[in-house]
Amino acid sequence: MSWFQGSKGRNVIQTISLMAPAKINLSLRILEKRPDGFHELETLMVPINLADMVELSHGAGHGITLTCNDPELPRGAENLCVKAAEAFRVATGLDHGIAITLLKRIPHGAGLGGGSSDAAAVLKGLNELFDHPLVEEELHQIAATLGSDIPFFLASGSAWCRGRGEILEVAPALPKRRLLLIKPPFPVPTAWAYKKFAELKESGKLPAEPEQQYLSDLEIVNDLEAPVFHKYLLLPVMKTWLRTQPSVENAFMTGSGSTMVAVIKPETASEKIADLKQEILSKFGETMWFCETGW
Repeated sequence: MSWFQGSKGRNVIQTISLMAPAKINLSLRILEKRPDGFHELETLMVPINLADMVELSHGAGHGITLTCNDPELPRGAENLCVKAAEAFRVATGLDHGIAITLLKRIPHGAGLGGGSSDAAAVLKGLNELFDHPLVEEELHQIAATLGSDIPFFLASGSAWCRGRGEILEVAPALPKRRLLLIKPPFPVPTAWAYKKFAELKESGKLPAEPEQQYLSDLEIVNDLEAPVFHKYLLLPVMKTWLRTQPSVENAFMTGSGSTMVAVIKPETASEKIADLKQEILSKFGETMWFCETGW
């Protein structure tokens, strides 16, 4: 964070940097369809130690600019960071230039919530940059209009998220675990996954639920596995294989995919995790993205 002294002698924030953490869904249930066309959700979301970096500063003129290290991400009005900045300006009446610099570490189309977390960081950061014109409830109202996951990222810690994701309830502490994230070289569009789930449900073609998995007393489940696995056949094969590995306690897809999560057994040595990575590369291809992390 950097400062300059304003005309009245007050310290004014010039630049602010925030971490934007990824998340995984330990539980994701899709309930009935709502009158607004969205699905009612019940999901346990957990922030993890993988994060983007968002830097915000006062920009020249009156526009919003976005600089990003990922050339595949759009930088215009369709980007969630830009949408969040514009929504903040509308809510506050500010007519002020904003410069956003985004360092991406979270892959997109991965089910890890990177775009939503970046947008939440923009809302939080701009509120601090401009001396807190909005209270927390107002930030949550803006976040809910931008995306279902964004209110979660305004808070900190694990939470049960209901409604469209905007109703938050703090979750109990989880047992400490290491995680291995494995993302194949393809994204899964979130909107497509929800649409396909609805189609399978309406046609009565949803497959039987997979064998139950538990972490302590928590059932690990993801209703979006059914539609995503129906198209992306590598993922169910990988899940089945991971569950047979001696170092893996649980294996599941997070969010709408395509990232698979392997929960590592507590007693597993680091070299065994390295061996697991090599076996995954050997069996499923050299193009897999890995991240060893935790919550």
